[in-house]
Amino acid sequence: MKRYVKLGVDIFMEHHVSLLKGKRVGLLTNQTGANEKLVSTVRLFHQHPDIHLTALFAPEHGLKTAAKEGERFSDMVHEETGVPVFSLYGESKKPTIPMMNRVDVIVFDIQDIGSRYYTYIYTLAYMMQACASTGKKIIVLDRPNPIGGCEVEGNLMDDDFTSFVGLYPIPNRHGMTVGELATYFNEEFSIHCDLTVIEMEGWERDCYFTETQLPWIPPSPNTTNLDMMLLYPGTCLIEGTNLSEGRGTTQPFEIVGAPFINGVKFQDEVNAVGLEGVHARAILFRPTYQKYVGENCEGIQLHITNRELFKPIYTLVHVLEIIYKMYPKELKFLEYGNLKHPMFDLLAGSDCLRKALLENRTNDYLAACQIDSEKFKENRRPYLRYR
Repeated sequence: MKRYVKLGVDIFMEHHVSLLKGKRVGLLTNQTGANEKLVSTVRLFHQHPDIHLTALFAPEHGLKTAAKEGERFSDMVHEETGVPVFSLYGESKKPTIPMMNRVDVIVFDIQDIGSRYYTYIYTLAYMMQACASTGKKIIVLDRPNPIGGCEVEGNLMDDDFTSFVGLYPIPNRHGMTVGELATYFNEEFSIHCDLTVIEMEGWERDCYFTETQLPWIPPSPNTTNLDMMLLYPGTCLIEGTNLSEGRGTTQPFEIVGAPFINGVKFQDEVNAVGLEGVHARAILFRPTYQKYVGENCEGIQLHITNRELFKPIYTLVHVLEIIYKMYPKELKFLEYGNLKHPMFDLLAGSDCLRKALLENRTNDYLAACQIDSEKFKENRRPYLRYR
């Protein structure tokens, strides 16, 4: 049976519009900013007589989420409303003083997918910092964590590995909503902005997005379905290697492969481990962009068989361990000259996982992850808003 969940935006429009009356309003959003009837928050604000919308702010992938990962885009004018759209994934990822001078209050309405690497939560954090430094208020319209709010998994980031795919020490799978994270960031990392969170009604921590009545709007080009999002806290780490994570196919982040892999042997090795809640199937694929464009790649698709038992970080660590044992000379960790650390380490939040793979110490790494996860669960407890 579907659970009826009322979004923060719907509750805001019914009961809290007075918070914006007489103020110049900036809206940080993308195509996921919409009510339960799929009317965009931009349109809702623009057409409301008591809301003076003076600026739009767009995160990575743009206002319409058409830009590819890492693709910068420029400021523009919103065609329907004539309101300026400021890029927060262009020359700067942080709102500038001239941007902030156009508004008195910021509203945030974006769907997150529940993983540390996903950049929208850091765009939110940067906007909160800008609000704190300019004396502006920010209102977060809360939305579900689509992969649930109970499970927490992964390591906490080391300070030296801070980046836009890991700004704060939270686990790979954090199990919090954007509203909860906003309060957590505000207090734990001393942002201290004027923050209001408009909570949802009807959402509970054990609720996956597919268990709600809400329509799904992809937050970015490669967020295809619930299985992809459940896998993502693990499979996103593949981005930091010379393996394909399935970008350029219809199953991004469900696939791991490369031209040098024997898919059947790889499948058999993964399934022999007996990983709970997941099964590997050998595949052949040919990416249309990103790594290995137009090349035949063999590998596996990870099929989730039990959401409750499946552990994305645990699974991916074992998958990488198997690949390294099978192809120690072929597996590479990508280096970029403009980055202080390998991309894999930035995603992993430290160099511990890479070193554990190279030194056959993954059990030690996973044990440390468990300690970090339990520590985070205690730290986040005062900031949880839903039972």
